[in-house]
Amino acid sequence: MYKIKAIHAREIIDSRWNPTVEVDLTLDNWIIWTGICPSGASTWIHEALELRDGDKGRFLWKWVLKAVQNVNSGVKNNLLWLEFRTLAELDHYLIDLDWTKNKSNFWANAVLPISMAFVDACSKSEWKEIFEFLWEWKWNTLPIPMMNIVNGGSHADNNVDIQEFMIVPVWAKNIKEAIRMWAEVFHNLKIILKERWLATSVWDEWGYAPNLWSNKDAIELIIMAIKKAGYNTRKIKLALDCAASEFYKDWKYILEWEWKTLDSRELVAYYSALIKKYPIISIEDPLAEDDFDWWKLFEENLWDKIMNVWDDLYVTNIDRLQMWIEQKLANSILIKLNQIWTVSETINAIDLATKHEMMSIVSHRSWETEDTFIADLAVAKNTGFIKTWSLSRSDRIAKYNRLIRIEEMLWNKARFGI
Repeated sequence: MYKIKAIHAREIIDSRWNPTVEVDLTLDNWIIWTGICPSGASTWIHEALELRDGDKGRFLWKWVLKAVQNVNSGVKNNLLWLEFRTLAELDHYLIDLDWTKNKSNFWANAVLPISMAFVDACSKSEWKEIFEFLWEWKWNTLPIPMMNIVNGGSHADNNVDIQEFMIVPVWAKNIKEAIRMWAEVFHNLKIILKERWLATSVWDEWGYAPNLWSNKDAIELIIMAIKKAGYNTRKIKLALDCAASEFYKDWKYILEWEWKTLDSRELVAYYSALIKKYPIISIEDPLAEDDFDWWKLFEENLWDKIMNVWDDLYVTNIDRLQMWIEQKLANSILIKLNQIWTVSETINAIDLATKHEMMSIVSHRSWETEDTFIADLAVAKNTGFIKTWSLSRSDRIAKYNRLIRIEEMLWNKARFGI
């Protein structure tokens, strides 16, 4: 049994210089640990709601003192000195306590850090790592990182339509080698960009954001960097996050910088051509979230060729995931902690996806923190992949370094990759 002795929330700063909620949770054995809530720059109507105070005079509407107060008064008063046998028991109590369908009584950014801090405190009280506390198998899989390297779309002020271009070191020997390979490709891409007098500054997702002529140019520059680093496209593959909803207007997909206006069928053909020509193994959100009929066409054409990852429609929600499983609209799901409110609900979404042979990719959010919880979650649940952006900022590097440390801890009790 785990008895909660104290809870305290505070407002701290995330990776985009905006406020977020941090919670310290103390058990009756004096184990104290912290959970920090990440946030998304692009959020969708089906996500659990977070509370922002909305006063322009402080942090440009984004301050979270009301969420902090929700923890330090309402939630805290209902949790102190209660005993919980499991994480699921605590999370179910929090869900019942809020009682609203969209979590708008206490709000997601008030409750998620409590759930995360509870996991941390319980694992430390049992002298376990977080991944050990959460895992269900004696043998674990270390996730392959999907590493952001070039940005476009709404995540950069350049003339590239696709939002993220990633490399995936599928044939690395281990986590440490995968991260080394990524760093070497990243450095070599900078050299190539400088040789062509292209910008080497990094943007919102901390990848390079040069002005290019097309999405194909971005892919070809990355392939050049892979080869310049001494690797090949058998060992390092590519992945795209298209965020197609961002360029979907009036039932058309506008690739502004390629001077193309495509209907859904033409866009599927566009992706098919990219997949045939380049070593792409994953495409995330290739169509708009409400373009259901054509999602089916995309799946029928590319089901056995790539990972078709859906983020915007599933939003880590087990009810929404169950709704679309029978229609087979995607073979992979992106997992984001703060989309669904609690750690238990996140784990339930992963378990349901695994049951139906879907791949789960544990993912960061745009507004991240130094918290490394998602690295432990990916290992504990054997997701096979993790997406946590570039190596350009310490909030991202912290996750990669945590995976390196976990790999050393597990040694021969885990393997790398799927």
